[in-house]
Amino acid sequence: MAELSASEQKKEDWMNSKWRPMMGWMYMGVCMFDFVIAPVMWSLLQSLSHGAIGTQWQPLTLQGAGLFHIAMGAVLGIAAMGRTQEKLAGANNGGISPTPSMPSTSSPAQAGGFGFPSATPAPIPRPMPIASTPAAGFGGGFGLDPNDPPVRNTRND
Repeated sequence: MAELSASEQKKEDWMNSKWRPMMGWMYMGVCMFDFVIAPVMWSLLQSLSHGAIGTQWQPLTLQGAGLFHIAMGAVLGIAAMGRTQEKLAGANNGGISPTPSMPSTSSPAQAGGFGFPSATPAPIPRPMPIASTPAAGFGGGFGLDPNDPPVRNTRND
């Protein structure tokens, strides 16, 4: 057997590096067919057959409460999140090392940033005092002062 070079050993299988875009292309193709191409072809077929249009195109992917779209949204969303995590960890696409086009101008991480402990502790929330009487307005109660005299209804019902 012939030995593989170091670059060939590092390079991933094309399926490992291309399955995420292929899932997106497949989903785009299915949606284009089901929502654009098939309805147009269905209408053309019915008009060319000189028959009465008896039925309307029913999208196949919406059968079963649209579970296909929910599942594909989950697969593509989790795949995008996984790829983001891979990029943050330093993995690249297909083993090809990227060449920087611009010099890095980033500064070191500062305390208090995302994922880093804060330099000063957060203030401790203190409980609010409980009022002995309900507040007027939207805060509670009916807005009546218990010391006011009762109002007599003067309407003639």
